[in-house]
Order: sequence, then structure tokens, then C-alpha cells
Amino acid sequence: MRVNRSKTGKRRSHHGLSAARVTTDKAGSTHLRHRVNLETGMYRGRVVIDIVEAKKREQRRLARKQRDLRASGQATNEDTAKTESK
Repeated sequence: MRVNRSKTGKRRSHHGLSAARVTTDKAGSTHLRHRVNLETGMYRGRVVIDIVEAKKREQRRLARKQRDLRASGQATNEDTAKTESK
């Protein structure tokens, strides 16, 4: 049976989207609530993730991956960029 617009609107009244809750930390950067700030690595005023160490780890992983690709004979992005520029 047909449902009129008023009844449909009343049913959908709870379907509205709410804005994301954002928190500002001591450094002045904003992040989602109850989540670690990925720029500073802090959560509720204390350091949870060591950003410097995470960056070093990522660099080591990338270097190892490129070394393994070169050893297997596959070209990496850096190798193809060097050959194209010559």
C-alpha cells in the first residue's frame, strides 16, 4: 500500500548523517576522536607511536624491497626513471 510523504519522512528522521567528531590536541592539530593522531603519534596526551622510528622502519622496508627486486631482475620505479631520463 502507498505510504504518504509524511509517514516516510517520520520513518527516515533518524537516517541523517552527523558530522565527524574532531578533537584538537595540545600541538594544535586535529584528529578523529578515540584515534591516534598519525602526525604526532600521540593519544590522550601521551606518545603511543614513535613517528621517527616508524619512518626509519618504512625506509628500511622500501630499500629491502628494491634490493630484492633488483636481485630478481625486475626493474624498480627508480631504475625505470633513471633509464628514461638518459
